[in-house]
Amino acid sequence: MANDFSRGKVWRNIIGQSLPLMLAQLVQLLYNVVDRVYIGHLSGTDTLALTGIGLVFPLTTLIAAFTNLFGSGATPLFSIARGAKQEDRAEKILGNTFALLFLTSLVLFLLCYIFRRPVLYLFGASDASYGYADDYLRIYLFGTSFSMLSTGLNGFINAQGFPRIGMLTTLLGAVLNLILDPVFIFGLRMGVSGAALATVLSQMISCLWVLRFLTGKKAVLTLKRKNLKPDWKLAREIMSLGLSGFIMQGTNCLVQVACNATLKTFGGDLYVGVMTVLNSVREILSLPVSGLTSGSQPVLGYNYGARRYDRVKQGIRFTAVIGILYTMLAWMAVICLPHVLLSVFVDDAAMMEAGERALHLYFFGFFFMAFQFTGQSSFTALGYSKQAIFFSLFRKAVIVTPLTLLLPRLGLGVDGVFLAEPVSNAVGGLACFVTMYFVLYRKLDAKSGGVPADGAEQS
Repeated sequence: MANDFSRGKVWRNIIGQSLPLMLAQLVQLLYNVVDRVYIGHLSGTDTLALTGIGLVFPLTTLIAAFTNLFGSGATPLFSIARGAKQEDRAEKILGNTFALLFLTSLVLFLLCYIFRRPVLYLFGASDASYGYADDYLRIYLFGTSFSMLSTGLNGFINAQGFPRIGMLTTLLGAVLNLILDPVFIFGLRMGVSGAALATVLSQMISCLWVLRFLTGKKAVLTLKRKNLKPDWKLAREIMSLGLSGFIMQGTNCLVQVACNATLKTFGGDLYVGVMTVLNSVREILSLPVSGLTSGSQPVLGYNYGARRYDRVKQGIRFTAVIGILYTMLAWMAVICLPHVLLSVFVDDAAMMEAGERALHLYFFGFFFMAFQFTGQSSFTALGYSKQAIFFSLFRKAVIVTPLTLLLPRLGLGVDGVFLAEPVSNAVGGLACFVTMYFVLYRKLDAKSGGVPADGAEQS
């Protein structure tokens, strides 16, 4: 069978999936990060334009949460079905995921567009920053369906063993975004509205590419009209497993709202802009470990479905070790090069000064994130939805959000907002990983029952 993840070295299968996926995620990240880079250096806005984009983050994160609810929930089920040779079920999962993503995107567009003014003020907008936020959001929302479909369905391309095609999904759109951003922002003097328009057009190209591949001849399993009618029993399975990804993004939205509102109170628009920059740096630095653990999921899920439990354990060990080593290096980069990281997004002296201290606080002990990523991805890949949901909720809703609201009021001011993140990384990350080890990893020994790992027949 083509793209059989039960053969060959496990680490090679994971790397083969992860490297193109990392590049694809990097390109995907350019959609928003490039906007922030250009807007951060836009003259005559006193950093308010960057602050305005930061205020939109919670809504874009909410859209990503619903994308994860269906996309991240369906792809592990899809991989397990492929491993078990249940191709009809796998295609039905694909078709139902399309329907769920599309219908949800229409509802989100209408609600977010109609209520955007009160929501932006709730999220921490001031009279000075609201105009920039609204200029961006009212255009960005028209790309909701394109964004959800391209991101939510791209995992099915990777899960079929075509990570390079998945990379091209976002590459085409990102290249267009890179070209159109300066044209719209500076050439046509559209400012933040131009950044939003460039992003929407880019998302549209990505979406068309995904749909073209999944309905074409190169795909192993394709998107078929007969599978588009929602099967609510299957939808519940998808949402049950995807609920962890939804909660992770949904609680990110909650944290962003809490951060922006608290920073507006204790530091004003300047510190809301600083948080926008910190979020951008974090997205970039966490991308490799996120790509590694995401790339491991089809491999882990396939081998679990094929009852190759020793190979599942090998995959978990590999992702954990590489993830911890990388995040240690990323933390060192933050310590040694804070000015370089900040200058990518902003050149305002006041924001640079405030941002350097905030960066050191926010990224303290960054390597603990690797434990969270490894534990979370292992639970999700093997269908342990309850554990995945709990630890998504635990780190963000139980630890970081209350600390974000509490620490500044205990005398720490804006520093308290930035310290809440490393505390949650350490406590939540270790709790997730240790639980994964005892609940999942050690139990694979009992299931192995003499099944060979990487025997000669697999090399």
